[in-house]
Amino acid sequence: MEFKTIDLEMDKETALHFRRESFRESFGDEDSLDEGDYLDWLQKKINEYPSGVVFVMNGEETIGQIELSIRAHQGRIIGYVHLFYLKEEWRGEGYWLFDYAMKFFHVRDITEFHLRVAPENKRAVAFYKKYGMTEAGEELGGKVIRMIGSVNAWTL
Repeated sequence: MEFKTIDLEMDKETALHFRRESFRESFGDEDSLDEGDYLDWLQKKINEYPSGVVFVMNGEETIGQIELSIRAHQGRIIGYVHLFYLKEEWRGEGYWLFDYAMKFFHVRDITEFHLRVAPENKRAVAFYKKYGMTEAGEELGGKVIRMIGSVNAWTL
């Protein structure tokens, strides 16, 4: 697998398609996705962390998307996974996503990372637990679960 920084001028429709799909997978629909706000936010993240906002490539085929950043949380600096997405036929191959993210965080001296997942997305919750993440509690009125992982526990 290879990873390519997203260029919104060229890649806008693919990024939007993947985000819509992730909303449908997580929440059952995409009604709460504001595409304009998302594209503005995505461009900001690309500017801040170009290697943290990437497409997952299998040759010439774009098969997924990763969105990573560094942020403050409860007085600590953590890594944050905004999106791990793979096309349906590639799901179950998420090792590549985790490996990329852990390397991204490791080179920035980040030891802890978080993400949020819809509790109904049982497949994703099981995937994250498989890679050592633990549930830290519900957020947004139970709409999501915050999960925490250790970068140092990952074999780089």
